[in-house]
Amino acid sequence: MTPYTVAFAGNPNTGKSTLFNLLTGMRQHTGNWAGKTVITAEGEFTHNNRLYRAIDLPGTYSLYSNSADEEAARDYIIFEQPDVTLVVLDATSLERNLNLALQVLEITGRAVVCINLIDEAHKLGIEINLEAISARLGVPVVAISARNKIGIKALLDQIERVASGTYTAEPLHIAYNEEIERGIAQLLPMVEQTVGRSYPARWIALRLLDGDESLMASLQNRMNSQTIPDPKELVRHGVTTCH
Repeated sequence: MTPYTVAFAGNPNTGKSTLFNLLTGMRQHTGNWAGKTVITAEGEFTHNNRLYRAIDLPGTYSLYSNSADEEAARDYIIFEQPDVTLVVLDATSLERNLNLALQVLEITGRAVVCINLIDEAHKLGIEINLEAISARLGVPVVAISARNKIGIKALLDQIERVASGTYTAEPLHIAYNEEIERGIAQLLPMVEQTVGRSYPARWIALRLLDGDESLMASLQNRMNSQTIPDPKELVRHGVTTCH
């Protein structure tokens, strides 16, 4: 039986790698992302007699193209299409951490949001309404403490639900201002015709509007050098680049 793949995403210092190490133990190895100096860790864990392949993505604050770490994390989620993207957040800094979660949900609905360090949040008097956050984001949300092994079974149960398709997510649809939405609408037919249904066309259109040349290069490499619309050409055709 083919193992489910779980990609661990999160900001630096959220305890993402602590959780990864807790689940995989000694069943892991490290290497480098293809063509990059960025280190990757891969391991395995089991839950309910099912094997899971775990990928510890580089810690990043976004999935844009500001660094090799961000490009590696972005490309893995888009092109490898893990069965579950596990977004690890810091319970004491939710507002800052949620930015990455929202970006992940624009790419894939096969996600679980893991709010780590819940014990530290309680010490600070922070109460988190998991049901409200889950309802707003449209994906399962679980609170844990990786360091103290709190909430791990509940987290694994939600990972299993998403990986197996038992849980069908309707992730939050982020609406932008009128100018950006008009640009996305103009680009979508072209993007869908080029990349098909394999990749998140709306998100790609948004990144095209922002002139993300790194993503375009990654797409062309994946699609055997098939021509991807040049952001500069789009501007000439009446689509306004957004910043």
